[in-house]
Amino acid sequence: MAWSEILAVAPVTAGGVLAWGAYHPASSLFGRTLRHAPSGQTIALTFDDGPNPAITPHLLDILDRHGARVTFFVIGRWVRAYPAIVREAVARGHAIGNHTETHPNLIFAPKQRIVAELVQCQAAIEEAAGVRPSLMRPPWGARGPQLQAALGESGLSQVVMWSLLARDWYPRGKRRLRTRLERAIGGDIVVFHDGFHVMLGADRQDTLRALKYWLPRWTDAGLTCVPLT
Repeated sequence: MAWSEILAVAPVTAGGVLAWGAYHPASSLFGRTLRHAPSGQTIALTFDDGPNPAITPHLLDILDRHGARVTFFVIGRWVRAYPAIVREAVARGHAIGNHTETHPNLIFAPKQRIVAELVQCQAAIEEAAGVRPSLMRPPWGARGPQLQAALGESGLSQVVMWSLLARDWYPRGKRRLRTRLERAIGGDIVVFHDGFHVMLGADRQDTLRALKYWLPRWTDAGLTCVPLT
């Protein structure tokens, strides 16, 4: 390949690497992340974008019936709107993580904007439930080089990604949700959504139905649903 061709391809290649580093759950380009549950006998179910008054209380009841404990990555402004739901989740033994105050894309956000998003969400959670999370999940899994420094300034210690994405937020993903969860194995961190970052009251009934089907089957397979700490 001639140098002119190499130089032409180089920006495209670099852009691809940066995009992979920013979005792929396996990337550690911008810092270490947590992608797996504590052991092969456990599975970590996580729920983003809540609390959602239309779904989260029903979800808590379903999880209780099956002895499952999970992690909720909550949005600060929704916590402020429905603090009692977060308080109830903590009382039932679930973990709470930080999903920012307003759910922005953090890739190009200045560090201080990220700090503000995280600190405001931390404050909402602490006021609602008396706990301060150490874990955060970036909206859309999007990370930039400034995120690690922002974590330290916000009192957080770990970015949580995933090993299985349920894709339960759009029509095709909802239709295939139960089948997609056949891929779940011990050691997975699975991402679901009990809320929606744009509005409260989102319909996540498909997620509830899939969990009603799979929770007893995961138990029968010897898997324990555990919160992340």
